[in-house]
Amino acid sequence: MVLSLVSLCAREVVSDHSSSPCWLRWVPRELYRALLQAAFTSCRPLAVGELVQRWPERTLRVGGPRKEGQTAPNRLCIQALLLAVVRGLSDQRCALQVLDLCGLQGDEGGLGDPMGGWSLTVALCTMVVQARAGAQRAQRREGERERKRFSALEREKDVKRERGRWKNGNGDEARGAESNGLRMGLCGILGEEELVRGVRRRMEIERKREPGSGGVRQEAEDLTSDVLVHVRADIFVNARSWERVRAALTTLGPLKLQCRYLRVEEISVSSIRTLLDILPHQGLLGIDIRYSSLGVAGLAELLPQISTFPALNSLRLHYCNLDFRRDHLGQEEALRDLSLGLAKIKVLRRLSLTALRLPGQLRVLLSSLPQPLEILELPYLSLSPVDLAYLSCSHHASSLQQLDLSENCLDESTLPSIRRLLSQASSSLQHLSLSGCGLTDGLLELLLPSLGGCLALKSLALALNPLSMAGLMDLVRMAVRMPSLRHLLYPNPLEDYQPGLPDLPSSAQLLDWPLDEATEINMTSSQLNRVRLDSGRSDLFLTCDLLNYDKDLVD
Repeated sequence: MVLSLVSLCAREVVSDHSSSPCWLRWVPRELYRALLQAAFTSCRPLAVGELVQRWPERTLRVGGPRKEGQTAPNRLCIQALLLAVVRGLSDQRCALQVLDLCGLQGDEGGLGDPMGGWSLTVALCTMVVQARAGAQRAQRREGERERKRFSALEREKDVKRERGRWKNGNGDEARGAESNGLRMGLCGILGEEELVRGVRRRMEIERKREPGSGGVRQEAEDLTSDVLVHVRADIFVNARSWERVRAALTTLGPLKLQCRYLRVEEISVSSIRTLLDILPHQGLLGIDIRYSSLGVAGLAELLPQISTFPALNSLRLHYCNLDFRRDHLGQEEALRDLSLGLAKIKVLRRLSLTALRLPGQLRVLLSSLPQPLEILELPYLSLSPVDLAYLSCSHHASSLQQLDLSENCLDESTLPSIRRLLSQASSSLQHLSLSGCGLTDGLLELLLPSLGGCLALKSLALALNPLSMAGLMDLVRMAVRMPSLRHLLYPNPLEDYQPGLPDLPSSAQLLDWPLDEATEINMTSSQLNRVRLDSGRSDLFLTCDLLNYDKDLVD
């Protein structure tokens, strides 16, 4: 990547922290973003803090999609940024009103020591609570100064009144005593708190106490007006961080935490309901619930709350124990409630259901959705032929951009439905995963024409399928003829495994079975890449990586 002259100069400027007092006061506001980016790239937390504390614009966005080869900001730099935001609340040079940290989180333990989503959430919540405590301390100090100023004014008035009493005689002295008694009576009635705030504040309080004056509504408006910076981020919540997140979301102070994507893990239905109640309703785009034992009834209970978020377009449920059994009393009714709840999410575009075991119920779940889905992920869902037949004819088929059917068994009975589904989605489908679906050479041969017809397809995952070297060669020959395809994830051929593998091995057996050490593993890759290069497709990447396969399922 070729750096611009501005970027090169910015890196040189932030490299020497001892010179920052010289250039900070003269740097124009147009260069702040370039300097901040250089400070993140060069891992200069002190420069990050000084720039953010004096941020000259109303909005600061840090995070979002990263370019290829670009790493997430360093942990120390993020901590310096959050500390500078709190300090900037009392710095008149700081104009910051919106801090957007969406997508800032990196992989814990990754290159460059980035801050993961869980650590970032805890740090954000701590920042919000500390900002509230700092504002309260500042308010108490201001109140103390006001009290002292008011006392000084009162003493000055008393001195003047005493002087006037000696000058004007006993009559004036009596009137002065009467005035002094009236003043003392008022002080007793109003109390110390009203006196501290001054005359104007005292009048406002008295007006709010009058019946019908709308004091409660005015107080709520005052609390909202106290917000100086709106902090927007992706929030990660588990049992360990739950209390801290709840405290931050219910804190009224100079920082207000808002959520774009919410991810919760291993917390109960009641805790999720409480969390949804206290989340700001505007701006939440996605909810991701993982490893929480919801059950069909629990999810049906949550969906009415989830549907109240007007911008929500993504719902992901991973390993939430939605095991549907007809022999259990009330399951049919709970499934209908589940369908009605999904139908209330008006702008839903992405639905992910992982390992929920709802065979034969796909029509009930998806037919009531008002808008066609663009992303549908159904791995480990035990889909039946009836489910796949419905999906191929549903109103979602022609709009799908991403489809994941991993670990659902495909055979001769389901192949016509898959081919019809691919035909319906041929102009829109960009990402397809059929990993671990039991595709043999014979099934793949029947499926290749339909795959080749998906002209918009960018990535195709077929890991952990029992394919021979001949089947893989046919797959690559088809892939090089697809102009939009950029990534093909293929399985190890059966010839690479040690003897004893069953004739039709499952994906679990392929994952655990040892590879033959005597086999030249690189030979498979070289043969496939030779076909790719001979066709002139240097832009197509061929990958045989089971770790990538596992990561796709988790993320």
